[in-house]
Amino acid sequence: MSLAFCGSDNNSSAYKVNHGVLNNGCFVDALNVVPHVFLLFITFPILFIGWGSQSSKVHIHHSTWLHFPGHNLRWILTFVLLFVLVCEIAEGIVSDGFSKSRHLHLYMPPGMAFLAAITSIIYYHNIETSNFPKLLIALLFYWTLAFITKTIKFVKFCDNNVGFLQLRFCLTGLLVVLYGMLLLVEINVIRVRRYVFFKKPKEVKPPEDLQDLGVRFLQPFVNLLSKGTYWWMNTFIKTAHKKPIDLKAIGKLPIAMRALTNYMCLNEAFKAQKSKNTPYPQGSKSIWRALCYAFGRPLVLSSTFRILADMLGFAGPLCISGIVHHVGKENRTIYPQTNIMGVYFISSQEFLANAYVLAVLLFFALLLQRTFLQASYYVAIETGINLRGAIQTKIYNKIMRLSTSNMSMGEMTAAQICNLVAIDTNQLMWFFFLCPNLWAMPVQIIVGVLLLYYLLGISALIGAAVIIVLAPVQYFVATKLSQAQRSTLEYSNERLKKTNEMLRGIKLLKLYAWEHIFHSNVEETRQKEMTSLKAFALYTSISIFMNAAIPIAAVLITFVVHAHLFDNADFSPSVAFASISLFHILVTPLFLLSSVVRSTVKALVSVQKLGEFLSSEEIGEEHEKCSESSSKGNQSKYQAVPLKVVNRKRPAREDWNNYNSPLRRPVSATEADDFCVKVTNGFFTWTPEGSPTLSNIDIRIPQGQLTMIVGQVGCGKSSLLLGILGEMQKVSGSVIWNSSIPDSETGEDVSPDTETAVDIDIRKRGSVAYASQKPWLLNATVEENIIFDSPFNTQRYKAVIDACSLQPDIDILPHGDQTQIGERGINLSGGQRQRISVARALYQQTNVVFLDDPFSALDIHLSDHLMQEGILNMLRDDKRTVVLVTHKLQYLPHADWIIAMKDGTIQREGTLKDIQKSESELFEHWKTLMNRQDQELEKEILVERKTVFDMKNNQKTTYFQESLQDDEDDEDETPESEDDDNLSSVLHQRAKMPWRACGKYLSSAGFLLLPLLVLSQLLKHSVMVSIDYWLAQWTSAAIGSKERNCSICEESKFEHAFYIRIFSILCCLGIILCLVTSIAVEWTGLKVAKKLHSVLLNKIILAPMRFFETTPLGSILNRFSADCNTIDQHIPATLECLSRSTLLCLSALAMISYVTPVFLIALVPLAVMCYFIQKYFRVASRDLQQLDDSTQLPLLSHFSETVEGLTTIRAFRYESRFKQKLLEYTDSNNIASLFLTAANRWLEVRMEYIGACVVLIAAVASITNSLYSKLPSGLVGLGLTYALMVSNYLNWMVRNLADMELQLGAVKRLNGFIKTEAENYEGLLSPAQIPPKWPDQGEIQIQNLSVRYDSTLKPVLKHVSAHISPGQKIGICGRTGSGKSSFSLAFFRMVDTFEGRIIIDGIDIAKLPLQTLRSRLSIILQDPILFSGTIRFNLDPEKKCTDSTLWEALEIAQLKHVVKALPGGLDAIVTEGGENFSQGQRQLFCLARAFVRKTSIFIMDEATASIDMATENILQKVVMTAFADRTVVTIAHRVHTILNADMVIVMKRGVILEYDKPEVLLEKEDSVFASFVQADK
Repeated sequence: MSLAFCGSDNNSSAYKVNHGVLNNGCFVDALNVVPHVFLLFITFPILFIGWGSQSSKVHIHHSTWLHFPGHNLRWILTFVLLFVLVCEIAEGIVSDGFSKSRHLHLYMPPGMAFLAAITSIIYYHNIETSNFPKLLIALLFYWTLAFITKTIKFVKFCDNNVGFLQLRFCLTGLLVVLYGMLLLVEINVIRVRRYVFFKKPKEVKPPEDLQDLGVRFLQPFVNLLSKGTYWWMNTFIKTAHKKPIDLKAIGKLPIAMRALTNYMCLNEAFKAQKSKNTPYPQGSKSIWRALCYAFGRPLVLSSTFRILADMLGFAGPLCISGIVHHVGKENRTIYPQTNIMGVYFISSQEFLANAYVLAVLLFFALLLQRTFLQASYYVAIETGINLRGAIQTKIYNKIMRLSTSNMSMGEMTAAQICNLVAIDTNQLMWFFFLCPNLWAMPVQIIVGVLLLYYLLGISALIGAAVIIVLAPVQYFVATKLSQAQRSTLEYSNERLKKTNEMLRGIKLLKLYAWEHIFHSNVEETRQKEMTSLKAFALYTSISIFMNAAIPIAAVLITFVVHAHLFDNADFSPSVAFASISLFHILVTPLFLLSSVVRSTVKALVSVQKLGEFLSSEEIGEEHEKCSESSSKGNQSKYQAVPLKVVNRKRPAREDWNNYNSPLRRPVSATEADDFCVKVTNGFFTWTPEGSPTLSNIDIRIPQGQLTMIVGQVGCGKSSLLLGILGEMQKVSGSVIWNSSIPDSETGEDVSPDTETAVDIDIRKRGSVAYASQKPWLLNATVEENIIFDSPFNTQRYKAVIDACSLQPDIDILPHGDQTQIGERGINLSGGQRQRISVARALYQQTNVVFLDDPFSALDIHLSDHLMQEGILNMLRDDKRTVVLVTHKLQYLPHADWIIAMKDGTIQREGTLKDIQKSESELFEHWKTLMNRQDQELEKEILVERKTVFDMKNNQKTTYFQESLQDDEDDEDETPESEDDDNLSSVLHQRAKMPWRACGKYLSSAGFLLLPLLVLSQLLKHSVMVSIDYWLAQWTSAAIGSKERNCSICEESKFEHAFYIRIFSILCCLGIILCLVTSIAVEWTGLKVAKKLHSVLLNKIILAPMRFFETTPLGSILNRFSADCNTIDQHIPATLECLSRSTLLCLSALAMISYVTPVFLIALVPLAVMCYFIQKYFRVASRDLQQLDDSTQLPLLSHFSETVEGLTTIRAFRYESRFKQKLLEYTDSNNIASLFLTAANRWLEVRMEYIGACVVLIAAVASITNSLYSKLPSGLVGLGLTYALMVSNYLNWMVRNLADMELQLGAVKRLNGFIKTEAENYEGLLSPAQIPPKWPDQGEIQIQNLSVRYDSTLKPVLKHVSAHISPGQKIGICGRTGSGKSSFSLAFFRMVDTFEGRIIIDGIDIAKLPLQTLRSRLSIILQDPILFSGTIRFNLDPEKKCTDSTLWEALEIAQLKHVVKALPGGLDAIVTEGGENFSQGQRQLFCLARAFVRKTSIFIMDEATASIDMATENILQKVVMTAFADRTVVTIAHRVHTILNADMVIVMKRGVILEYDKPEVLLEKEDSVFASFVQADK
């Protein structure tokens, strides 16, 4: 057939121009080509010739600055234009199909216009990003020409009576409007930017974000196409494949998304709510209103996108119906009636009757639907993330103002606050993400049911009713599921608490041989957890089953009813397959409904909790203001004013008025310089209702001097410090800070006239360096903990480290002072934590330093050194005001001022001389405790001794530490050398799936479950395919018989019965298999979870002590918490999802290929694309997911450490610094979450587009096949239904693959720990060979003993020999690191004895089973460890003793009266870590615990460290009397405690230096022991 622009019909009117040239249709079409050709010619050189060489006037690193007005409108109009042009081309081709010859002018001009439109938008984009507006003039001409030529064509159509019934008329009209609008947009750009026709063009600046090279998240800034397809992510995802993504790679958040911006926005909303004068400003309602006010707008946008996407989703079933209907018709050609100007015009109805047109429309509908859907998800998630950031910031600001009594009285525990941050803010985020579903779902369900009714009539409603009736069942299952999850969470929290306690006290458990008790404890809780996990698994499997089975059941019932009820009903493939697609669409919202409702309920609860928290009591409101004015210059003269803690429940106004008088009073110079803080008539309490904790407090703390506060345990010393700092509630009285101190850090300028009394008052108290009694550490390096955000000064830092004797400890740590400590870092001993906390206070440059019992966990040498070098030399000599709470009365002579406390009141204050004169009894009492005669002499000796000590200190380099250091280095070297091997292998590893872990997981399931799992899945999918295939056969047969009947004109009915029977059997089989697979998967998951946890627990609890010293506690706990949780709950669900989506995709592709084998050719390139997309995505997704998790940890621990260290932070006045840190942590977590979201959208959009291509290819191939090879229409429907399914499941497959890969990491990590070698518990002697009462004498022979911590380390004890007779009392002393503790551990075989032996009562301990050895000895450790439970459990977990024995032990340990007073006596509760007892009491409990085990050998390892002297003296006597017949080995750090011992061993560097009776050693002049005793006085 010949080709001609105007066609080559014989009687063609195409070349006739007798009515004027413009009345010739072909000429008008030719005229329409002109503008497009013009644009293509003009822009062609500019498009492709060197955009790179153009230098941009504005230097920004992103080519994404979109600054022309009407930018988005232009993109939208261009997209619409392209779509209309495609329709015009299609219309031209279809209508030309009716002509005898080809009329090119019907589809060539729109083809050119299509090219021109694409060119125009590329051209525009390039001009915009390189900022050359003058070149836009070409587009202005183009739009003008295009508008004019289209208008001419439209006018000519009107002249020739072409009307709305003809599609071409409508399309031309639309194009006129579009070109007109684009022309207006172009004119608007000129009007605003003035780049031509105006003298001065307008200068514009790029937004701040784009000038910042750190911002890499470009979603808000790129053009519409890139926004919709996430094109800007391409480079990011590609680079992720080359090198791992870290926080640096993802950069900063754009300003609009930062937590601070969103917090301001939320605060505005809260203020707006408050201004409405609602009676409950913090109630749930007002919080909801504020959230909607602040974040409602994007949600509306998201919901709009969502509803549009859902509506477009129905195009699938409708197009399938149309295509199958068209293919099934015999007479396929309709001739259009209208023939004007020699060409045919067709109506839209005739246009849509063409199957190919429908296929193309379906393709476009899918592309649009997927784009809108992903846009809706993205907007909702982004809003959720912004909201989370804002709420977290709001919570944090509230924490900073929380009243301390709330915390200490347990109204608001740290755990509750952390839950609020970790769980409730996420609940709200998820609610906002699922929110659009609330509006979109009902719309989707209603439209779906209506369409089904339109297709199937009344029987559709029955099918839909099945789905809707089962929805409440699904909701019920979902609620049960969340209940099961909640109870699982409770049990797993309990299990973690026990595991945590077990790991923290692991040393004690091993020494006491109690591993089995705690092991069974944890296992017991795990059993409970497993029971609730079973319920969880059951409901999960029911949920999965219902999801899969409901559509099968609905389809079965609908079709059976339809076939039975309506004999002559239309049961064609077009109806059947369209209905199946609709059922699949309907099931999704109904399934989601349950999770949306659940999420809504959770969000309501979370908001209620949030409301309660935000309205909880605050400390004096003034705190907020201090952060804002932290940089206003310096001023030294203030006025003094009382500090006030406000109770928010009472009106505060009159309280302030009462204090005006002291405020106005001018302060005389003498008085001002006299004191630092003065408390007059102070009554302080922790609870507003309770009696005051401190009463009648009248004290004066002198300026620039050393004040000591002394008194018995529990008399209110720490409370006094907190009261002065404003942390307690003040009932009455005043606290006055003298502010004539120029504070080096926080001197601010306050103009008295603008500030209220309160503000001045709070600022009066500058920063106070405070070291609390319970040391508080940050999750940071040692160095950061000491410097605490101050400027780094090497000299000062070294001096502080020396004063606190931290150097030896730092040397032991794996990375020196750069080692992470704190919750998640290396576990430090109590003494080390204490000294770091004190070092922090020493390092600060503040004028006032408060030290709360800094010596409690230190031995005598460390205490003396700290006192002399730190407190006296560094602080007092600098004329800094120091307040020191202490039990060590021997330091009283150094004090300039002493405050003695008793039972919450001040017993006496003054200098030591004053007290000696006035309170001689008290003084004498102290003197006996101090073991002192003449203070002045002692002071001098102390100083002399110090110099000797320092010389020795300098010589001393303990290689116990060196050896540890070496070991750590060796450990570190091994992985590094592997890592540096070469980068490419690492990258290759990253791109590979962890198949080994997968194998490990599945093999743990056992050999019975695995085949069941695989077979049931394969069978299920085969049955699913056969159901649909059978439906295709049935409907094809039905329609075939109908057509035959029509042709013979007989009234014979088609018999449905046979088809129905088989269809029903297949459906029922499918439903049963769904149940089997879902149960098999969950059952496998349970079995694996149980097995892995029990193996892990066994391995960990039996691991050698060295393992716990070198592995951070956090990482062991993570295995038990996060990783076990992943294995318990997440892997089974992911496994199920992954296998389902993969098999669905494979079966669908197989089905399409079966229907149209041609499809296989197209499948190859698509499969290659899929492979590369998933490969790149998986790597990026895993990195981002890990970043998301790892950035959440610091955020949560920042919250918990803030809550724990609230008093310290407020004392230091560091609120604003910590808030700043919080914003950084929140932003880095949010940016990781945003990138993860964007990466998921990137994948989904691409997979959906590939799916749309599959649909298009399958549709075109099957239509062609059907038209030319007589393919049955049932199979066409089947192929298309499956093609639609592929597009749905492709991205699920890849997402699940990525999730699976991430979750298998947990299995991998667990595996690493399971490979730990256990201690050798077996002994050479059988239980029968060991005397039941051994050791009954307590004789110890140590022969040439050498000990090391690990086979790779140097020895810590070298060739030690000693003989201890039965019942002897031995004291061991020596410097830190001399091997004292290693000596005691050797008795328990906790360390590696590689030479020599220890013989106890005639048996070599190396031959004994570990359990027996350890259970027959007793030890008290330096760090007191109590477990949560009862006092009885703590004293005797093995339940072997009678109550009288326990009471006796408590009496010996001076605790009987304490325990008697507690509710429940022996069954009184001990909280976690024994927090409800003081440090000293805990130590006494540990003593009692050792007394309970009546063993003949008793070892005390620096056991009296945290006890005041009086108590300690009593204890010493008790040990001597109660243990008269037992062998006692005391490792001492206060040497005077072992003066009464029978023998003394002095150790140095792992060897015995002196070994003799104490009196003999004291007489020797050069004995080391004598020098120790001298120093200890």
